[in-house]
Amino acid sequence: MEQLQNELGTLSQSDQQGIAHVWSLFSAAPPKHRKLMLQGILTQCCFPQLSFVQESVRDLIKIDFIQALPTEIGFKILGYLDSKSLCNAAMVSQRWRTLADDDVVWHKMCEQHIDRKCTKCGWGLPLLEKTRLRTEKRQMQLRATGRAIHDLPPVTVPTPDGYVEMESQSSRESSVAPANTLASAGQKRKIATGLPSPEASIKRACSQSLRQDQVESYFQPRVRPWKNVYKDRYKVSTNWKHGRWTTKVFKGHTNGVMCLQFDDNILATGSYDSTIKIWDIETGTELRTLVGHTSGIRCLQFNDQTLMSGSLDGTIRVWNWRTGQCIRVVPHHNGGVISLHFEGSFVASGSMDKTIRIYNSLSKGTFLLQGHTDWVNAVKVDAASRTVFSASDDCTVRLWDLDTKQCIRVFEGHVGQVQQVLPLPAEFDLDEADLVAGEKEDDASSTTSSPHVHPSFHLALDAEDDVTKSFGESYRAADAKRSSPPRYMLTGALDSTIRLWHVPSGRCLHTFFGHVEGVWALAADTLRLVSGAEDRMVKVWDPRTGKCERTHTGHLGPVTCVGLSDSRLCTGSEDCEVRMYSFDGPGCERQGSA
Repeated sequence: MEQLQNELGTLSQSDQQGIAHVWSLFSAAPPKHRKLMLQGILTQCCFPQLSFVQESVRDLIKIDFIQALPTEIGFKILGYLDSKSLCNAAMVSQRWRTLADDDVVWHKMCEQHIDRKCTKCGWGLPLLEKTRLRTEKRQMQLRATGRAIHDLPPVTVPTPDGYVEMESQSSRESSVAPANTLASAGQKRKIATGLPSPEASIKRACSQSLRQDQVESYFQPRVRPWKNVYKDRYKVSTNWKHGRWTTKVFKGHTNGVMCLQFDDNILATGSYDSTIKIWDIETGTELRTLVGHTSGIRCLQFNDQTLMSGSLDGTIRVWNWRTGQCIRVVPHHNGGVISLHFEGSFVASGSMDKTIRIYNSLSKGTFLLQGHTDWVNAVKVDAASRTVFSASDDCTVRLWDLDTKQCIRVFEGHVGQVQQVLPLPAEFDLDEADLVAGEKEDDASSTTSSPHVHPSFHLALDAEDDVTKSFGESYRAADAKRSSPPRYMLTGALDSTIRLWHVPSGRCLHTFFGHVEGVWALAADTLRLVSGAEDRMVKVWDPRTGKCERTHTGHLGPVTCVGLSDSRLCTGSEDCEVRMYSFDGPGCERQGSA
């Protein structure tokens, strides 16, 4: 309008009156007459004028729908975009940037991708921090709908231990407890000293307010925007996908490394040289060596304070790995201990004597599981269902009930000694597209006689056949609080294959082909599977389709053990070395890939 007024001011008085008269007639006319007047004007325009009209109309009919709509609807619309589109949307305007960068939108993006594969784009992100994703879910829901905290009932979310209520009444009361404590302390001082002067009351009130703000700010969780959380995980996932990593080699053992485990800071390795070494992952330095076993160490597991190790000398040792002190020696097997695993109150160990020994820390009891006809190479406890999986040189995998002490299922299909069994997390699931892709690759690469799954079998898995139903019902009937065993598991054997099994039915869903010699080690999460083999190679697989995504080389001997986290891959070999691949460092480069 200002531009129109300036241009109108450059004309003569008569021209100004004529144009103003036309404008007034047009504004006073009804819609039907306006349309007729516009049509008449347009028919008299030349091409330059029509071009001017087109450009002007294009700008005039633009509308910022995000600006015009309520905030909650804006969140809903932006929630349908992918991460790249959201970043582009943030560059449109200040309003778009405010909404596109909001925690509500990026929380949904993280929830859709973290620790799972998105059903829309097939992209998955590492877990890294699960607690925050769970504890802030309700606040995001409230902000997205624009409702107050008392408008929604308590939200429950599934966890490995059952369902937990977030933001319960007790947590809300505990969050204001420091303020109430300060107030009561002020009342006690008032009673003790008598009625204070007005100046003292003001000073005390200011002091209390300051201290209360300090306490509340101290107890307020220090969190990062969800966009930054997504960005960190996206970088790690991209490095995994495109093969960018940094490698660190740990040298110190004088014989083959047979077992390992690591967390954010510490790496523990066990070797045929009868020692366990504790390493600092960041610096690569050896912190201490645990000495006591008299023969090679085949298995270990540690938590915050305790490390348990099994050796070919037939004993299990319990260590305080922080001090290097051996706390206890458990000589309960008649042969070398090849495998152990503890979870909850149960500790399981497998031995060359063909038995599995179970220790219950609550009842202080111990018993044997007998049924394998050869060495027991791997055991995995599932405390929630009170079951244990075992793999043996007799080419079978068995599932045992720890309450009845009986074998409840035998998995047969491998034609070589089974070295590893690995139950998959409850979050892992398969869809029909994954089964179809895996089945096509299996048919194209092998004509093995092992039972594969027709694509329609996925529907049978969802509905569960009679065997699966009876399998689950036996657990529900036995104990209402007892969950069913893991739905899926992976096994690796010296027949050079890896198999994915549907546990309730006992069916083999996929056979993974790629290694040219026996598979010694497996590690997996909801996004990927890693295997190490006699052929000195480490392979990264998509566990849903069976596709080999990458092969790592570098070891000069068979790869005997692997460890996996969201951002790291660790491998141990008979060449006495341990290699750590990190996918989260700023200096990640492509190296050692085949």
